[in-house]
Amino acid sequence: MTLELDGRVVPITSPDRVVFPRTGHTKLDLISFYQVVGEGALRGVADRPVILKRFVHGVDKEAFFQKRAPAKRPEWIEVVELAYPSGRTADEVVIRDLATLLWTVNLGCVDLNPHPVRAGDLDHPDELRIDLDPVPGVEWDQIVGVALVARQVLEEHGLTAWPKTSGSRGFHVYARVEPRWTFAEVRRAAEAVAREVERRAPDIATSRWWKEERWGVFVDYNQNARDRTVASAYSVRPTGLVSTPLSWDEVGDCDPGRFTIAGVPDRYAEVGDPWAGMDDAVGSLDGLLELARAQGPRPAAPKGEGRRRQLMPLIEIARAETKDEAMAGFERWKARHPGVAGHLEPADVLVNSMRGRSSTWTRIRVNLQHVPEAERPAQEPLEVDYDPWRGR
Repeated sequence: MTLELDGRVVPITSPDRVVFPRTGHTKLDLISFYQVVGEGALRGVADRPVILKRFVHGVDKEAFFQKRAPAKRPEWIEVVELAYPSGRTADEVVIRDLATLLWTVNLGCVDLNPHPVRAGDLDHPDELRIDLDPVPGVEWDQIVGVALVARQVLEEHGLTAWPKTSGSRGFHVYARVEPRWTFAEVRRAAEAVAREVERRAPDIATSRWWKEERWGVFVDYNQNARDRTVASAYSVRPTGLVSTPLSWDEVGDCDPGRFTIAGVPDRYAEVGDPWAGMDDAVGSLDGLLELARAQGPRPAAPKGEGRRRQLMPLIEIARAETKDEAMAGFERWKARHPGVAGHLEPADVLVNSMRGRSSTWTRIRVNLQHVPEAERPAQEPLEVDYDPWRGR
């Protein structure tokens, strides 16, 4: 099967392959979705280099991350060389148009993961990204409450805030900025937002970096670092939900579970793209950088002998190649320690998706803070002990 878009031929291989086993949606369904919302999706990725997050065997299997553009690609696929903090470089695909976007989807990319820079200036981001990441057990209303406070902080400091669902448990708030500040400065501005949100809403929001010290909704500012990408507007997520742009009038009453690969095309046809004016609302970071100076440096984390001293009673349960393997190991651990498991609250189970060489792996730790000290088990051999760097 082939598609012709703007004079370019895009081959679509295995269009009937099921990508979402739970709902039965195929690769062709995914292609058709992006064709319908193409203008809005391009607003989030156009002229940006992207990391290719490829689900070549469907979303129920682990994805792998491909920074470098495939060597075999059409001559019209553009690339740009990005330098990473590690010192490594990669020629990454630049999405300019719908043909390129659909070419990446055919490779197995379900969601779109652009860098916050344009290909013409790789050192100066043109957007600030706030990722609201709730700890387990947090209700949607609390996430919305934090989003509204983040909007206040951004707009009081001269930026227009643009909300969208994440397609997962969290929420995103973006702001377009002039591309004249470095990554470090944009991150500093985002951290100032996070600290101010925490100051205004200390019962529901946190800017604490260490996961075991968080509560409520973590206002994640580190998505503005040079090596980070975030699923962009209208990205279909492995959940089958869509990271959907909203107007602020919709945020208070929205149900993120309604924004699906099946339902969003009708919504798009009915209301259009709430982010249509985003590129005309470019602001300055001067206000947030002044806020950062007024806040002063964050207190340094306690240090042990050459490393951070652990403040919470943590034990590690599993390091696994897949989340399912890690969770199965956790269930075995709970079966051996039923009394301990009974004391745990949802936020005490720390499940981290960790980035390996080209794919993610899963680490599970348990915070024993709610377990009486005399009943806390010692660190044991891991239930699953996967080495993501083996053979590196």
